[in-house]
Amino acid sequence: MIAVLVIDMQNAYFEDPSLKGRRQEIVAACNSLTNAALQAGSKVLLVETVHERDKSTWSLNMLEDDQGFIFRGSEQAEFVPGLLTADLPRLIKTRDSAFFGTDLAMRLRNWGVDTVILAGISAHNCIAQTAADAFAHNIKAVYAAEAIGTEDAEAAESVLRVLIREYRQNVLPLAEIYQLLESAPSG
Repeated sequence: MIAVLVIDMQNAYFEDPSLKGRRQEIVAACNSLTNAALQAGSKVLLVETVHERDKSTWSLNMLEDDQGFIFRGSEQAEFVPGLLTADLPRLIKTRDSAFFGTDLAMRLRNWGVDTVILAGISAHNCIAQTAADAFAHNIKAVYAAEAIGTEDAEAAESVLRVLIREYRQNVLPLAEIYQLLESAPSG
């Protein structure tokens, strides 16, 4: 069984100039992937980062800088305009990995998922950390090439190169992912 994880497609991440110009393109690719997954009977999960203003959920660098962001209820925390979200389950995280401190592993087990397709932001942080933790849970990870963005292409290339080589993960174009979804058992 395959699940699609659409990670951090929130306003805050598209404030970065290098991602702002690609927002519509990435949203369209994520929507296309979501539609294909749902039509194939695969699961889709929207993963979002949300922090509390009281610093209780802040990461070490946020605490050191005394600078939080993407607070619950803020415009920054909202999904970007145009992203398909209706009736899709959501998962809130406070760290880069969607597995850390969440019930993601349990959800995937309950769904019978053995492969996750990763989409969203950012390739060198949240996507990579989630992929590494998927490997730790014996879950295959596939990166949806057109549906992933980053504000640091050099870092993304370096991190993905390691994950592909060491963890045998793949970056695939959407056309190949659609074929993978169509051939996978549905749940």
